[in-house]
Amino acid sequence: MSDIRRLDDATVDRIAAGEVVERPASVVKELVENSIDADASRIEVAVEAGGTDRIAVRDDGVGMRGDDLELAIAEHATSKIGDIDDLEAGVATLGFRGEALHAIGAVSTLTLRSRERGAERGTELRVEGGDTIERRPVGCPEGTAVVVEDLFHNVPARRKYLKSETTEFARINRVVSGYALANPDVAVTLEHDGRETFATEGNGDRRSAVMAVYGREVAADMVDVGAARDEATLDADGPLDGVGGLVSHPETNRATREYVNVLVNGRWVTASAVREAVVEAYGRQLAGDRYPFAVLDLAVDPATVDVNVHPRKLEVRFADEAGMGRQVREAVEDALLDEGLVRTSAPRGRSKAAQTAISPESVETNEREGEESTASTGADTTAGADPTPRSDEADTSARTAAGTDSTADASAASTDDSTPAWAGESAESDDPQATGHDEARHGSDGATADRERRFRASPTQTTLDGSDPDHEFERLPPMRVLGQLHDTYVVAETADGLVLIDQHAADERVNYERLRERFAGDVQTQALAEPVELSLTAKEAALAEPARDTLARLGFTATLADDRTLRVTTVPALLADAVDDTTGASLVRALIDDFADGDPERTVERAADELLGDLACYPAIKGNTSLTAGSVTALLRALDDCENPYACPHGRPVVVEVGTEEIAERFERDYPGHGG
Repeated sequence: MSDIRRLDDATVDRIAAGEVVERPASVVKELVENSIDADASRIEVAVEAGGTDRIAVRDDGVGMRGDDLELAIAEHATSKIGDIDDLEAGVATLGFRGEALHAIGAVSTLTLRSRERGAERGTELRVEGGDTIERRPVGCPEGTAVVVEDLFHNVPARRKYLKSETTEFARINRVVSGYALANPDVAVTLEHDGRETFATEGNGDRRSAVMAVYGREVAADMVDVGAARDEATLDADGPLDGVGGLVSHPETNRATREYVNVLVNGRWVTASAVREAVVEAYGRQLAGDRYPFAVLDLAVDPATVDVNVHPRKLEVRFADEAGMGRQVREAVEDALLDEGLVRTSAPRGRSKAAQTAISPESVETNEREGEESTASTGADTTAGADPTPRSDEADTSARTAAGTDSTADASAASTDDSTPAWAGESAESDDPQATGHDEARHGSDGATADRERRFRASPTQTTLDGSDPDHEFERLPPMRVLGQLHDTYVVAETADGLVLIDQHAADERVNYERLRERFAGDVQTQALAEPVELSLTAKEAALAEPARDTLARLGFTATLADDRTLRVTTVPALLADAVDDTTGASLVRALIDDFADGDPERTVERAADELLGDLACYPAIKGNTSLTAGSVTALLRALDDCENPYACPHGRPVVVEVGTEEIAERFERDYPGHGG
């Protein structure tokens, strides 16, 4: 083993720089934070080649004296804290470690120019690889300008792991957007390769900042959130003193969580616990893969939140995370409720159904009227019941429009009264709610009738349409179909046990392989009757141009009509058959975001494959859809013809098997003394 020795200063500096300066966005974040701490009212950020060639951040803040410039680039030199007591008491500024400029200078060519407010002239300092090479007086505006060039030129390994210029700029865009939204009283401008991406007014209006960054449509759909402890609108048991900001209408959402902006005492952070609380506040108003727009600022005692737990100060730790989450959830939920955007069963008693008083002399009348009302509505009117009806007709229409042949036709046939009942299905009623009401009225007789329906006399009557129930397949195991579970899973018996087949995942796989076959070769396009225009966020607009060629190879013709409006004029022909023009055009927005967040070496084939997976989902048979015997047979045969019948295009399982041995173990049939 070699002797232990100290590393030289240059190596130490580059190791330390790697913790603070991970990519161009890290540089921008540190410099913008310094500008905000310097009481700037205007910040201009300009980058070239995704920030790898040049980053310039200028502000009109307090500036620095000439003598302080060299100290500013020294390691752990700062004006923001004095000792450990300041750190323990809670940090009020965005920066506090005194290492950002030192770390940036160690891995780039850094030019620092600053003029203190009221001073006659400023000072310029040039640093290369951590060493000062020039200092001179200059004429410059009040404030500070930092120019970073050739980032990572002396650390080639780090430069090798950077993504494409488009992806790196998308990350810069996210950082600058976050601080622009966090500081609406500061005018923030972002440019890329000489083109302005967005500019906020700095007038103190957060909604105005949202409009600059995300566009007019998003800004118009934002709802004010305002809850404070001293106004008794915030749970006093939690750590937060206030929750303020904006959240979007449930229908204004995206497939990425990055538009949920979290601010803690004005510090822009990526706090997953806060994001989860925001999403929870929407309840079932959002699909599982959709996220709202939000800009939420949490006011909290700095001593109860630790901002020193992440090398780049992106994460914070709350002393009472559970209490914080509860306060955020309730504040957002109250804001949405006040706007009538979220319906719940009985929030704080405000929407709870009124109860009808029952007097002794009218009991008999009330019972009779209640039965008639139940029979006519077929629905439970108790507070808390889900008022949304299931629409099998809507699902059938979608499948027919997509041309999903046999499964669509068979599913549509499921409404035919002549269809034989499934094994184990009640011939008296297929409405579980109606059955529940019947049990309530008839007591033990209803329970007995229910048991008779569930346990048939003969388990051998497994045919659904009078034909041979055994199905032989090429890829799927031979099976005997027994019925349907919860109108969502096909249940079948095999030689090795029991299988459950997810009908939606199965139909999705069938649709995907049919679409893939049609998509092979040249993509046929279809012109839209009227071009569809999409309003883009600043990030989406910046990515539209680089993604245009890839979109064209997928069959989409999309051009920027102006800086923030995308006009879609053609879509793939197979898509035109499946969804309406607006939905098809909206997929362009999702693809643009996907290109930025994914692998820069992403191929068109991979993008097309993921697109087909999404398209296959639209017309697929939904859960909670009753199927006839014929439609089940058609679905299983189509699934068996698939190259991979065991997984949907998104990777979810289609078939789940429960083996005979596992079933026997669950019933403990191997206990000592059991016959055989």
